[in-house]
Amino acid sequence: MREFENPDRWDKAAEHYERTAHPFTARFAEAALARVPLTAQSRVLDVATGTGALAFAAARTGAQVLAVDFSPGMVARVAAAGLPNVDAKVMDGQDLALPDAGFDAVFSIFGVIMFPDWRRGLAEMARVTRPGGHGVVATWQERGAATFLLLGQIRRKLFPERETMAMPEGVMALGEPDAFARELVAAGYHAPRIERAVFDYELDIAMLDEPDTLFGMSPDWAGLTAEDKEAVVAEARRMAGTRPILPIPSTALIAVAER
Repeated sequence: MREFENPDRWDKAAEHYERTAHPFTARFAEAALARVPLTAQSRVLDVATGTGALAFAAARTGAQVLAVDFSPGMVARVAAAGLPNVDAKVMDGQDLALPDAGFDAVFSIFGVIMFPDWRRGLAEMARVTRPGGHGVVATWQERGAATFLLLGQIRRKLFPERETMAMPEGVMALGEPDAFARELVAAGYHAPRIERAVFDYELDIAMLDEPDTLFGMSPDWAGLTAEDKEAVVAEARRMAGTRPILPIPSTALIAVAER
């Protein structure tokens, strides 16, 4: 089992993820949400919700939201918000314990793309979307985002002879718009519309004082020696120069398709 497929890993990372990644991914969640009209009568499913960036944004429209994730730690974070129109449950997005055609809109923001069987995840999303409803999926383009992207860039500069972490198969397969559209159609959706969205991850350079916290979720970091890690941190500081914040432009593809 690869680390990102292990719910225990995400349970342990939930607090750090909520503090560092959630504000960043929330910007893409808002961009995805803006592409689908929701009302207080809408039924919304957020697959692989993480700490609930999309779920909370959808809840602000008044919609009834079900947020699911295979990580109990992540689900607990969503439930702790106590929003009356958000229900959070532990559930495998590759085998949703939900009836057919039960939702007006089904979202997965950087979630299904990480599944071992991401095609099944897409098909499950389509299965539970009502006819005339929408499926919305966001994936990373290029080589990921935020600190993962930065670490990969630095590794390729400092250690060009070394291999970097392989991206999940779903990210690689869906990283090009035409291929992304074909997979959504194969899953059971139609008329997909795919657009790019770019936001900066704003890295507080002070966080480089605790690099294991900053980069620790990446296998590319765990495989470095102490000397290598010092070199990576030094390069990140060099890139920032005198700036207290280092912007890391990160590109996503956001697809909206009809059922």
